[in-house]
Amino acid sequence: MRYIPNDLAGKKILITGGGGFIGSNLAFYLQKNHPAANITVFDCFRTGEFFPSGNPTSFGDQRNLDGFNGEIIHGNINSKEDLQKIVAGKFDIIFHQAAISDTTVEDEAIMLQTNVKAFSDILVIAQQTNAKVIYASSAGTYGNSAPPNRVGAQETPTNVYGSSKLLMDIIASKFLLENEGMHIVGLRYFNVFGPREFLKGKTASMILQLGLQALSNKKVRLFKFGEQHRDFIYVEDVVQANIKALDAVKPGVYNVGTGISRTFNDIVKALAQEIGEFEVEYFDNPYAFYQNHTQADIQETKEMLNFEPGFSLEPGISSYINEIKAIHEQKIYS
Repeated sequence: MRYIPNDLAGKKILITGGGGFIGSNLAFYLQKNHPAANITVFDCFRTGEFFPSGNPTSFGDQRNLDGFNGEIIHGNINSKEDLQKIVAGKFDIIFHQAAISDTTVEDEAIMLQTNVKAFSDILVIAQQTNAKVIYASSAGTYGNSAPPNRVGAQETPTNVYGSSKLLMDIIASKFLLENEGMHIVGLRYFNVFGPREFLKGKTASMILQLGLQALSNKKVRLFKFGEQHRDFIYVEDVVQANIKALDAVKPGVYNVGTGISRTFNDIVKALAQEIGEFEVEYFDNPYAFYQNHTQADIQETKEMLNFEPGFSLEPGISSYINEIKAIHEQKIYS
C-alpha cells in the first residue's frame, strides 16, 4: 500500500481504538510508510466483560499489535482522566476509530456515551491543539434506505449503533461551522473485510465467517436466499481513505466503499474459486433491522479525497484467503 500524502515526519499521530481491526491496520501502515512519524495507539482493550449479545464490550486486542513499535496507551475514551493523556500528548493528527461497533447493542446510554459524547470530547481536545481529526462513521447511518447511498440523503438508521454514528456526523458538521479552519473528516465505512478482523468474533465480516465455515464443514449457512446486497470493501482501501482524508479538499463526511454492490452468493462463488466447492444451506433471517442492500455513492469521495478503491470483491478475497486458511489451520477462532 502506497498512498503517502504530505510528509508526516515528526508528526505526533494518535489512533484511538488502535487495538481493533481497522485501527491496527492503520497503525502498521503508518509504521511501515512513515517511520519518522510518532505513532501512538490508545485503546481500552478487552476486559473480560460482554454485552448481552455475547460479544465483548471492546474488540481491542493486544494481539492485533504484535510487532507494533510505537507507544501504546491503555485508556478508555469514556474516562475524563484517560482523556487527559490525549490532551498531554498534544497530537497533530487524531484517527478516531474507538467506538462500540457491535450493531446488536441496544443499550442506548452506553452507545451514546461511547460513540457520541466521547467523540465530542475528542473534538474539543483537537480544537485546543489544532489537530486534524479523521473519524470512523458508518453505512449504518443509511438503514434500509434505497441505494445508492448518498451523504445527506435518506439517512434513516434502523438501530442504536447507526443512530449514534449519524449523531457523530451531525456533531462534526456543527463543529466545523463553529470552528473555522478545523480539519475534520468523517468516513462512512461500508462492509469492511480483511486481515486482523478475526478477533471480532461473531461481528467479523461475512467473508471471514463463510470462509471458516467452508473450510471447517464444507458447508456454509446464509440467510434466505443469499441475495442480500452489500458494498464490500477491503481494509487496505479503508486505510487508503483514512490517509487521503488528511489532505481532503474539503472537510466533511464521505462514503468509503467500492461503489459496487455484491451479494452473499457472490462471496460463496469467490470463496469456491479459492478453496473448492462446498454446500450452501439457507435459513430465515432473525433480525428485523437487517440492512438488505447497501451501495456507496463515492463520487464525492473520489473528488474530495482523491480516493479510488484498489480492490473489488474477488481480488480482495484472493489477497485475504491465506490468512483465512491460517486462522482455520491454527484453530484460533471460536
